[in-house]
Amino acid sequence: MLLGYPIGEIVLLALWIAGAGILVGILAGLFGIGGGAIIVPVLYEVFRVLEVPEDVRMQMCIGTSLAIIVPTTVHSYIAHKKKGAVIPQVVRIWAVPAVAGVAIGSVAATFAPAPLFKIAFVIFAGFIAVRMLFGGDRLSLGTVLPGRPMLTFYGFITGLFSSLVGVSGGAVSNAVLTLYGRPMQQAVATSAGIGVPITIAGTIGYMLAGWPHMAQLPPLSIGFVSVLGFALMAPVSSYTASYGVRLAHWLPRRKLEIAFGIFLMFASLRFIISLI
Repeated sequence: MLLGYPIGEIVLLALWIAGAGILVGILAGLFGIGGGAIIVPVLYEVFRVLEVPEDVRMQMCIGTSLAIIVPTTVHSYIAHKKKGAVIPQVVRIWAVPAVAGVAIGSVAATFAPAPLFKIAFVIFAGFIAVRMLFGGDRLSLGTVLPGRPMLTFYGFITGLFSSLVGVSGGAVSNAVLTLYGRPMQQAVATSAGIGVPITIAGTIGYMLAGWPHMAQLPPLSIGFVSVLGFALMAPVSSYTASYGVRLAHWLPRRKLEIAFGIFLMFASLRFIISLI
């Protein structure tokens, strides 16, 4: 026994998460994305095999995903800030409403039914897949960022959706900023800045939200965050990402976008089937 759990059960959990980390790393390096769009569907299958109950499985995937991407988001923000690519006024305006959105999403994790989170992921993944497959980056809402009220609204939606899906919000904020004509470098850098409070607040929120459900959760969990998932998947995926990067250099950018769009479509279909 270890911490009250059978050692065999903990070893099995560790092996599955480490194996999933290898897959996440390769896919992240291949597609250039290391967030929940990949982590959540992979963890869902891991927790399914480990027989985590259906009514808390998706919340467990989201909380663990948020924890896993905290170090990456912080590191990315610091690096981008040093290069002067961050738009500081956008980060300042979005941060508070984004955390408010995360708080609401975390509360929902305690009381809302699991299908809500699957539906949110399907909408998120479908939106990104359409942009990848059909070149949604050619769309435009203008060349000047909107005023504070609209930016505040965008911040709130980014935080809420991030906490329901298990991402740092980069895909949403990138889309908003590029639709308003910001260069991709600025969009990515600013999204990393917004992702820091989102992922930290989301991790804490899901830890608290899962506390009443501890009896249903796998070993070494703090609320809806798997400590083993965080400790194993983050370093393993970081190491194996280099292999995905090598593979990515063999393929044209457009083929990678199509491949990732197809991956997200299949992930969405998987969750849609589970809802039926």
